[in-house]
Amino acid sequence: MADFTLGNIEGNKFGSAAKEYAEHRKGFPDSTFNELQKLDVGKPGQALLDLGCGTGTLARGFAQRGCKVTGADIDHRMLEEASKLATKEGVEVAWIEASAENTGLPDSSFNAITAGQCWHWFDQVSTVAECARLLKPDGKLALCWFDWIPLPDSVPGVTEALIEKHNPEWKLGGIRTREDYYELLESVFTEHALSISGEFDFIDETMYSRLSWRKRIQASAGIVALDSDKAQVFDEELDKTLIEEFGTGDLHTPHRVLSFVLGL
Repeated sequence: MADFTLGNIEGNKFGSAAKEYAEHRKGFPDSTFNELQKLDVGKPGQALLDLGCGTGTLARGFAQRGCKVTGADIDHRMLEEASKLATKEGVEVAWIEASAENTGLPDSSFNAITAGQCWHWFDQVSTVAECARLLKPDGKLALCWFDWIPLPDSVPGVTEALIEKHNPEWKLGGIRTREDYYELLESVFTEHALSISGEFDFIDETMYSRLSWRKRIQASAGIVALDSDKAQVFDEELDKTLIEEFGTGDLHTPHRVLSFVLGL
């Protein structure tokens, strides 16, 4: 089971891989937005804030569905890539460089706030307080994950074993249960009268090309923490292993999509 409470990677190294995120990392599947809308998150016309937005996989998706979206991230490189993608897709998002813990945005500004694949990097006590401040009455906070499933002998499983070999300090591996995700919430959300109003959990049969999977892994927490020489050695071994075990075609990389929606 992974330890989610690791804090920010030193120097915000995710930003150094912003281009890889934008070009190669899969975003949340469309069905995620359909499920969130059923739970009153991301409906057309809503004012929505996406925290830790990265390259905007959620923010851009909500904008495409008629929301008035603000995307916040602490790294300008991520925001630059997000802006390029939004322009290419013809959607409008207000991008701001700000932390989840202190956005500087006005009180009661949003119908919904989302955090996709990033909640465990925040100071959760401060971020929950900030979300409670920013949400309008009856507002919703949706915490979402899109995690590969490292089953034995699968592409994610083999990849994860190699990450652990090359970076023994990486502690985010393993197959997580609903309860593992829930533990992120139970210690903080009750302090601000937030309660779970809905949730969903499904498997997405995600496909990657071999190159895109390698680039996606290079932008993951376990590899961006390595220096460039060690990361290159890892990538060479990963490519060789993928070819030996799975061939040269596209790769089946099943992912779990899970969300808790909290309400005031």
